[in-house]
Parts: sequence; structure tokens; C-alpha cells
Amino acid sequence: MTEKNLLLAIFEDIDPAAHAVDKLRELGVTDEHVTVISGTPITEAMLGRKPQWSNVTRFALGGAFVGLCVGIFLAYGTPQLYPIVVNARWIGVPPTIVVMFELTMLLMLISTFLGVFLDSRFPNYTPTEYVPEISDGRIALLIECGGELEAAVEAAMKSIGAESVKRAQAEAL
Repeated sequence: MTEKNLLLAIFEDIDPAAHAVDKLRELGVTDEHVTVISGTPITEAMLGRKPQWSNVTRFALGGAFVGLCVGIFLAYGTPQLYPIVVNARWIGVPPTIVVMFELTMLLMLISTFLGVFLDSRFPNYTPTEYVPEISDGRIALLIECGGELEAAVEAAMKSIGAESVKRAQAEAL
């Protein structure tokens, strides 16, 4: 595929869109070259696609681990630096559990927010595709295909039940 073209196929319902994704696979268009645009959340399983992996979980676990380490240091390291022995005990267990829990949750929350922020690539200043029909409840497939596949993809989308198939162009909003 030397020349890349963007085709926009608009469907009224999710069933024809799911069949269109299967048909595109048969034609040799991979999932990386198909973008689903919808006004409602559509999971990958609804369209028979592989689930997308996110780094948010890694950010959250990393933040929780750092928070736990900071909590342990504050709970057990500070009494080592400034020992105060009260009734033959120098560290109380219940306050240390509270400190470790609160710092774990605090840093996990902050790192999760940063993970979502970074994983969604926000803010995005690149030109994006906007389809006004999506606001009316339609589902669009943005298909990146080579010039030799364009006619076959267009014919397949119309035979499956696409309302319209046209060339798309990314525009800055």
C-alpha cells in the first residue's frame, strides 16, 4: 500500500458496523487502520476487535507502591530519627497503618489522574476527524487503505449497508 486514502463509512446501527469490521479484515485491512467514531461508548468486544491496553493501571500501581514506601518511611523512619520512648514502645501500630494507607491512596489517586491525562494524549492539537452525523446517533468507520483497495472497500461497505462511503480528510477544528 503505497498511497494511503481515508474512507469514511457511516452506518445507522452497530450490527452492520460490526459486519463491516469483519469484512475489512477479509479484505486485508488490519484493525490498526480502522477507527470507530461513535457518540456512544462502543467496546471492542461489540465489534469483535482485540481489547486495547492502557497504561493507567501501571501508573496507579506505581503510585501506590511509591505512596506505600513514603508511608513506611514516615511511619517507621521518623521515629528512628527522633526516638521518643513511651511506656517501653516507640512505634504505635494503628497510627502507622493509617499513615501508610493514606499516603498509598493519595499517591495512587494522583498517579492515576496523571496516567489518564497522559494516556489520552490530552491536549491534542493535531487535526482530527469530525463527522456531524455522529451527533445524530450514527456510527462511522474511518478506514485507512491503499489506493488499490479503495474500490473494493467502498463496494464492500455499501453492500453491507453503509449509508454513505466517501473520502475523508482531517481538518483542524
